[in-house]
Amino acid sequence: MTAPDQRLLRFGTFISPFHDCAENPTLLIERDMQLVTHLDQIGFHEAWIGEHHSGGMETIPSPELFIAGVAERTKRIRLGTGVLSLPYHGPLTVADRIQQLDHQTRGRLMFGVGPGSLPSDVHMMGRDPLRIREIAEEMLDVILPLLRGEMVTKQTDHFKLQDARSQLGNFTLPHAELVIAATSSPYGPSLAGKHGAGLLSITATSQAGFDALANTWDIWSSEAARHGKTVNRSAWRLVGPVHIAETREQARRDVAHGLPAWVKYFKRVSALPIATEIDASLDEQIDAMVNSGMAVIGTPDDLIARIQSMWDKSGGFGAWLNLAQDWADFEHTKKSYELIARFVMPHFTKVNKNRFESMEWAAANRGELLGMRSKAVEKEFAKWEDKKAEIAKKS
Repeated sequence: MTAPDQRLLRFGTFISPFHDCAENPTLLIERDMQLVTHLDQIGFHEAWIGEHHSGGMETIPSPELFIAGVAERTKRIRLGTGVLSLPYHGPLTVADRIQQLDHQTRGRLMFGVGPGSLPSDVHMMGRDPLRIREIAEEMLDVILPLLRGEMVTKQTDHFKLQDARSQLGNFTLPHAELVIAATSSPYGPSLAGKHGAGLLSITATSQAGFDALANTWDIWSSEAARHGKTVNRSAWRLVGPVHIAETREQARRDVAHGLPAWVKYFKRVSALPIATEIDASLDEQIDAMVNSGMAVIGTPDDLIARIQSMWDKSGGFGAWLNLAQDWADFEHTKKSYELIARFVMPHFTKVNKNRFESMEWAAANRGELLGMRSKAVEKEFAKWEDKKAEIAKKS
């Protein structure tokens, strides 16, 4: 399959979120809602909301509750569970909540799923970390029939369903878009291929995640074919942390606000690898993140170059998602997203192509066009002189 048309590239955010433990959680949730509302207003396409239950910084335990709230404040932006950790839930209640959200969002919902990423969450839920991927797959095997309105009877050591059927039905047919989380292992693309689902590459900018991009499409598409499904690169989302400003120097100053705390959390709590250390200086942390390709801390041009490199490595994808963070304060964070909307999006969508061509055409033909304009003005002056002479004659 050929790469998708780059002009159709979508932009969004992936909100785990990551917030300083010293801040008021009520205000943090409100701020996340304000961010999604702002992105809706400036033309972003998608916002994904995570599920986490421990660690302190990732402050949303229920993406469904958040989506239900923010859906009332937004008009166009699509909203996704990013992701719902299936082993923590029961399959019928998951299907019911997703169907309800599909109605409440009027079809803007995206159903992102995964096995769960925080080791501390897995431990608290009493799940076997060696089996969570297996459990997630078993769950998905019954959730999808439930979403299609089928009756399911099945028992595993994780759940039991007896003549189970979701009563509500879907707003979106056959159901909300299904998207599977992927890191660097074959698990995500393989499961997404099995169900003909979309793919959410959460660690795409880590070295392992970036290296895996070359093979991801092959695994995803071959598994889809093996199960009689089809998949499309436009349903592939890549995620990476970004903060941009008008200059690289300004971007580096901005991230002094929160980058060290974020690095500390990832090194001490999270399971996702990052390319720097807690005891490094701020400049060393920034250099390590940027030079490894893990993050973009710079200008719109820097982000354009990074997205293009991801495109070339992967063979093409459908959406770029900023991994949301509090590296900068809220005003500079919003400005970073605004710069993406103003300069990065138009670069890829080519929305200004005709404007640039119009300017160049006008410049190339300026002499001739001005000459014609001058002749038209001279003609009007001549007509006026003739008219004055005629008036004088009559008087």
